[in-house]
Formats: sequence, C-alpha cells, structure tokens
Amino acid sequence: MQSKTSHCKIVDCTIRDGGLVNNWDFSIEFVQHLYNSLNEAGVDYMEIGYKNSPKLLKGAENAGPWRFLNDDFLKKVIPNKGNTKLSALVDIGRVDENDILPRSESLLDLIRVACYIQDVDKALELVKVFHDRGYETTLNIMALSNVMENQLIEAFQAINESVVDVVYIVDSYGSLKPEDFTYLVDKFQQHLPNKRLGIHAHNNLQLAFANTLLAAGKGVELLDASVYGMGRAAGNCNTELLVSQLQNTRYNVRPVLDMIEKYMIPLRDKEEWGYIIPYMITGILDEHPRSAMALRASENKDNGVDFYDQLTTPEISK
Repeated sequence: MQSKTSHCKIVDCTIRDGGLVNNWDFSIEFVQHLYNSLNEAGVDYMEIGYKNSPKLLKGAENAGPWRFLNDDFLKKVIPNKGNTKLSALVDIGRVDENDILPRSESLLDLIRVACYIQDVDKALELVKVFHDRGYETTLNIMALSNVMENQLIEAFQAINESVVDVVYIVDSYGSLKPEDFTYLVDKFQQHLPNKRLGIHAHNNLQLAFANTLLAAGKGVELLDASVYGMGRAAGNCNTELLVSQLQNTRYNVRPVLDMIEKYMIPLRDKEEWGYIIPYMITGILDEHPRSAMALRASENKDNGVDFYDQLTTPEISK
C-alpha cells in the first residue's frame, strides 16, 4: 500500500485546529519552531490559522492572533519562508473577502473554505474570489456523516463546474469508519473525476490515522494532520505518524519529534485533547463533540456513564 502514497501531500493543522483547544494562545516562538520543524521534515503545507474577520465574530478580542491572521503580522512571524507552503481556513459568513490580499502580496499560498452542505454555493463563490486572487483553493464540506446522499449528489454538480482545486472529505465528528471512507472516496471520485481530493479525520474512535492511510491508498492527495494529534476534542490524525509512514524520501520524522519533545509535551500538561471517553461517546453516536467538551470543563468530567445515559436516553436529559 505504501507505494501508492507517493502522490500525497501533508497539510499540518496544528495551529488552526489545535487553536480550538487553547483559543489560539500559541507564542510566536512556538509557531516559528513549528514552521521550521515542518519545513525541515518536508511537510508540504502548514495551516497557520484562520483568515476570518474579527468584526464578524463574537469573542474575537480574547482569541490569539492565529484566529484572525494579519498579513503584516505573518511576515514578522515567518521572515524567511522555506519550502513548506502556508495555508489559512475561512468559514462561510465569518470572512470579509476584502480582508484577503492578492496572493502576490501575502505569505499565504492556500485558502481553504469550510462550509456545511447547504452552503456549498456560497462557499464556491468565495473559492472563485480567492482563486482569482491567485491562491490555491480547497472546499471542505464539514460533518459529512450527517449529509444525505441526495444532498451530496446535488452539491457535486456545482463543485464539478467550479474552479476549486481540492475537495475535502471531512469527518467532523470522528464517527466514520474505514468502510465509510471507502464508500465516500469512491463516491467523490465517481462524481468529481477532475478534482483532487483531501481528507480531514478526527480521532474519536482512534481511526484517524487508519482512515487517512486508507484514503491515501485510494488516491486522495491532501492529508490533514496535526503534531501530536492536537486538535479540537479528540484531535486529528498525527503528523508524526504520516511523516514516518508515507513512502516519500522527502519526509523526515526527526524534526517533528523535536517539536513534540520541546513544545507539545509541555503544552499537553496544560491543555487537553485526544482520545478520551466522552469524545469516544460522541463519536460512536455521530454527534458534535460540544457536549463532551462541556463535560470535560466541569467537575463531572470523568462521569462517562451518566454522560452516555443522557445522550442515549431522551427522558434523562430533560
């Protein structure tokens, strides 16, 4: 299977998805060390945050700078850009397209547009704007486990005709199993024969790495991951696993191990992410992890049985 993965590229989402854990409170030194580590490791893209617009979001003033990337700030953080390209994510309704400079004036290479299935048309309009400004683009359809097949088929028609470079299969709730990914990748390839594909997997069922490898073996090209798995709730596929597993001579795991040793292990003592029982429960029930995140922030954080009963027995939750 390994020889089938030479087409793959890794997109490291530690700062963007990991920021959902610590409100994007990463030091500049942390982000610089991560960029240098990923660059040395041969990782293809680093998603350095969101490019959403502070005026369109509540609570913006409390978040770290990676929540709303400023192009001038970025140039100070990464004064010497290497081979690793930079990516940012935007959400429908949370980005002002006037805040996005032409690519020639920005350090960003890739802008990814995240949306739910009902907003695919709006997302593709944004994709067109960013494409016309010179960026590589992706469309990330979230919460695919909750999407009806007829909705998907309808969306595929618009996606096919769009300029988007890569279309993502996103397992937002970490509930999809390998057979689900087999089905989805086949479906996307069948209906989007001219589009490159990406995968974004969460680890609620400890399947993020397996699902990502499976997708890679089937021809999916962009693989999302994060160092030490840091991402919202159960976290993501681990960058260090992909770097060491994909058959590509340019990848080198040692710099990623250095990042983990110096920065991620100390951070893990302060912040929580990864496979934890409440996240497993929302994963098996195919639910958004917000209820599990609230439980983990309370004094009952390890009461998994009560939590399971509340989610599975409607009368208890009243």
